[in-house]
Amino acid sequence: MSVIFASLKTFLFLLWCCIMVPLQLIVLTFHHGKYAYLIPKYWHKGVCVIFGIKVKITGNPVHNRQMMYVSNHLSYLDIPAIGSHLEASFIAKQEVAGWPVFGFLSKLQQTAFVDRTGARIEQDHYSLGSMLDAGKSLILFPEGTSSDGKELLPFKSRLFTLVIERVEHVAVQPFTIRLPDAKTQAERDRYAWYGDMDLAPHLWALAKTRGVTVELVFHDLIELDDSHERKALTEECYEIIKGGMESV
Repeated sequence: MSVIFASLKTFLFLLWCCIMVPLQLIVLTFHHGKYAYLIPKYWHKGVCVIFGIKVKITGNPVHNRQMMYVSNHLSYLDIPAIGSHLEASFIAKQEVAGWPVFGFLSKLQQTAFVDRTGARIEQDHYSLGSMLDAGKSLILFPEGTSSDGKELLPFKSRLFTLVIERVEHVAVQPFTIRLPDAKTQAERDRYAWYGDMDLAPHLWALAKTRGVTVELVFHDLIELDDSHERKALTEECYEIIKGGMESV
């Protein structure tokens, strides 16, 4: 029965993409501003409904100004969970752009792809800076990869320079992704995707279940000024997000 259930979800996912993707392609032909995030937002909401990803919001996400949202990273499933509530571009590793299906979909979201090896530091800095200068908000996973959800990985600090350079109009809001109903690693692994896990089998396994509850805990805004330094800001975000994980 679970295989039939998963097959139905897969069909609905593909059907939902067939409906929403052409609409987004039309929008992007004429507009790349804030309205270009509306269709992806509803696409993400639909994906969450299809796969039973129930998103609980704690705290107050800021929507009325330009932001750099900063979060821990558990899974590719973070994208629909977050994207269903925030109108912003994700920052992802360059490899994602080449993923079948998901790479194409991420481009429609106006995802910014960066080289996590640091080989293109100047180019990445320029492209991300251009997005911020165009008024876009960004979503940063400073761990640089996904984790098992039990511990927070060290944060990479170099992309925090982008907001330090724009303290007059970009603020930072940390938020914590956590799984309130998962008490064991096996339960976390239903959602978390890390290490050498294969994506398709992981998604198929989730599709055979009734889904998961994901909580996004939004912390207080960090107002920046000229006194802020990159590494200090990175550490501040790390401690805030870590505290959110430990308070489960």
